[in-house]
Amino acid sequence: MSALSPDSARLSTAPTWFRTRADAAWTEFQTLPLPGIKDEHWRYSNAKRIALDTLISAIPASEADARRAIAGSKGLEKAAASFVFVNDRLVSSQSGSLPAGVVCLPFAEALKTQDDVLEHYFMKREMELGSAKFAALHLAMVQAGTVIIVPKGVKVESPIEVFHWAAGAYTAIFPHTLVVTAENAEVVVVDHYRSLDDATGLSCAVADLVSGTGSHITYVACQEMSDAAQAMHLSSTSAGKDSQVKNFQLQLGADFSRSESVSDLVGAGARSDMLSVSMPLGTQVVDQRTLQKHKAPHATSDLLYKNALYDQTRTVFSGLIIVDEGAHYTDAYQTNRNLINSAEAEANSMPGLEINADQVKCSHGATSAPVSDEELFYLKARGIPDGEARKLIVLGFIEDTVTRIGHEAVEAMVCERIEEKFARVG
Repeated sequence: MSALSPDSARLSTAPTWFRTRADAAWTEFQTLPLPGIKDEHWRYSNAKRIALDTLISAIPASEADARRAIAGSKGLEKAAASFVFVNDRLVSSQSGSLPAGVVCLPFAEALKTQDDVLEHYFMKREMELGSAKFAALHLAMVQAGTVIIVPKGVKVESPIEVFHWAAGAYTAIFPHTLVVTAENAEVVVVDHYRSLDDATGLSCAVADLVSGTGSHITYVACQEMSDAAQAMHLSSTSAGKDSQVKNFQLQLGADFSRSESVSDLVGAGARSDMLSVSMPLGTQVVDQRTLQKHKAPHATSDLLYKNALYDQTRTVFSGLIIVDEGAHYTDAYQTNRNLINSAEAEANSMPGLEINADQVKCSHGATSAPVSDEELFYLKARGIPDGEARKLIVLGFIEDTVTRIGHEAVEAMVCERIEEKFARVG
């Protein structure tokens, strides 16, 4: 049996609605079976790679670990607010340059002062992509993360940056991010998930993104857990009328990582960009599941997931576009591209469409190919060594995905994280 258990002290001070939902989630987690090999949502993957029976509830980090985490939380040069969590406890925060009226709080504090907003938006979407058991565990255990509420017409000029660190063997953390924007508001949020040591453990994170009419949300999740850890990231987007939401996933760490991203286009004229870059090494497995759900007419969704595989790594992509009845004049695109840098690497792609409306433009596609001999020859003929030539080709391969983030400083930070991973390429 797992040593995980909900924090009774946290629940004793939480609102009644939250206690009720958390208690029900704990029961659901214990009741639901672990997804098996016959579960279509786990095709080509294996939920048993997340060894729930070995995990323990996170305990407060030592002062030394907290200092190390704060020192290691270097990302953007300028942030409107920043938070550092270690083992689901806040150890550092700065929020000096937020515009008036913006709410940007640690989850535990927001649960006390913004519980009406949380009650309305927190984890309200049913998990359709296979990880209901893990979502229930998250709801039962969550106590850390950030709640960001941007009022009408307010633009947060600099990004909000949050670091989540796991410290200690078999430690499980459960970060949560809730972003709600009112009409014509704008915000950029960056989450980092990292390990303070090389031990195994789990980050089971959830992000809820809710955009009001004409608002813009850019959300970036950078997963760099240790090579012995596992990572789960479940994100849900609700895009209102004429709003734009970008959700970028960077998968660099963890022995096994799984992301599930759902985008509901609920307002006419809404746009959703779903973006991802992964660069697995060794025997890492990256599992990606997506759903683009068009519920309103004249909406656009565009997905671009790119994986650069090395060694004996595997990637899995399964994506579905659903156009509901009445969601006419939909534009929906889904592209998964895999660059294979090893004869032993394996990429699995399963795109799909389900169209129930007229006058729509939908397309999906997936490609897997090795590095081009012609491109290598071109670069090496100009004196560029083989390793550097391959690196340049990979950087060119992923560049158009990164630049679609649309924020120069965040793009530069993402490129720095990728460059650091390149230092480990054999």
